[in-house]
Amino acid sequence: MSKMMKGFAMLKIGEVGWIEKEVPKCGPLDAICKPLAIAICTSDIHTVYEGAVGERTNMILGHEGCAEVVEVGELVKDFKPGDRVLVPAITPNWSSIEAQSGYAVHSNGMLAGWKFSNFKDGLDAEFFHVNDADGNLAHLPSSINIVDACMLSDMVPTGFHGVELADVQFGDTVLVIGIGPVGLMSVAGAHMRGASRIIAVGTRPKCVEAAKFYGADEFISYKNGKIEDQVLQMTNGKGVDKVIVAGGGVETFESAVKSVKAGGKIGNVNYLGSGDYISIPRVEWGVGMGHKQINGGLMPGGRLRMEKLGALVANGKLDVSKLATHIYDGEENIPTALQIMKDKPADLIKPVVTFK
Repeated sequence: MSKMMKGFAMLKIGEVGWIEKEVPKCGPLDAICKPLAIAICTSDIHTVYEGAVGERTNMILGHEGCAEVVEVGELVKDFKPGDRVLVPAITPNWSSIEAQSGYAVHSNGMLAGWKFSNFKDGLDAEFFHVNDADGNLAHLPSSINIVDACMLSDMVPTGFHGVELADVQFGDTVLVIGIGPVGLMSVAGAHMRGASRIIAVGTRPKCVEAAKFYGADEFISYKNGKIEDQVLQMTNGKGVDKVIVAGGGVETFESAVKSVKAGGKIGNVNYLGSGDYISIPRVEWGVGMGHKQINGGLMPGGRLRMEKLGALVANGKLDVSKLATHIYDGEENIPTALQIMKDKPADLIKPVVTFK
């Protein structure tokens, strides 16, 4: 392995480009991997072009992908060079106090389980580093292709976590706000959890088509009026049992609170890239006493999560093939894939780049 590598990086807010860096060093519990395929995320756009997490200088981008292990530390037990692996977007430190308290994603600080392309170089390079390899990597089932494997890094676990945060139960009426790739996986997760009625907010035909495939029953367009007004009309004034927020901005919470019943739950997995505060309507929140819960969380990372979600795909219980609409062969196409995610043409759901 050479000492230097090429990576596609955020040079500063609003600017990206190829850079050279030293190949990362492998600690005793860690692994060095080379990507097989990577996906571009909307959060990359928030990070680069909105400065959502602040200034980053020469930080290699990318947090979704699958890979081949090229080196492991001397204390790694379950992985070896040549293994093909699923790589979660969130890689906690599993020995941390926060992990022991049940919030591994916040190990060593709020959101600090999100390392790749946040405060650590990401996957869009010839090689990348994974901390705590036995706790974070998962073997890639042979029946899952590398494009689908990318969806297991972030889109599936984040969408499903929205379902968990909203506590969807059998027979619930569920509103999913936003049907990009994360929202589509929230629709799929709510359907798998037994929701009796799923109302999805979104207008792009490609996404609507996919949402129907994953179990959405009815659709709302924000272009036709306020979301909450349409929800209340569709539910005879009762509202929905649960809301999953997978898109929109800080103002979206107002619609979510107004749409959910007293005692209902809202699960947010949307990355709020701008704005200082969210809006919670006082009266519709029951003047603070309506038992309308708002839960927001970063998707759980780690090996167990990857293995379970991988098993759903490998055993035919979840088809993620509808998500990757733009597939590019060759890492030189990463800038093109990032730009198309920024532009969001009507036929886009998710871009993926395979490595040579």
